[in-house]
Amino acid sequence: MLRSVIEEVLLFVLPFCVFAGYLIVNRRNPLDVEHWSRHVFWLAVVGLTLAIALVAYGGWTAPRSSGAYEPPHMENGTLVPGRFK
Repeated sequence: MLRSVIEEVLLFVLPFCVFAGYLIVNRRNPLDVEHWSRHVFWLAVVGLTLAIALVAYGGWTAPRSSGAYEPPHMENGTLVPGRFK
């Protein structure tokens, strides 16, 4: 669960990092507010779009089981884990 949250946060932050890299390449100070003030809204929109697209892609391509679920049970004194049949 933590991994999926971290992936979403990193995808949201990615456009901001790319823009900071762009500012560094153009020899501008990335900590200067004047460079960010006009672009923050669009960077946030792009970050949210990336994060939502990843969630949607993961939902569409996740493996699905079509069989019935057999819960964990005891068999001959040993615990048999749950599985799909």
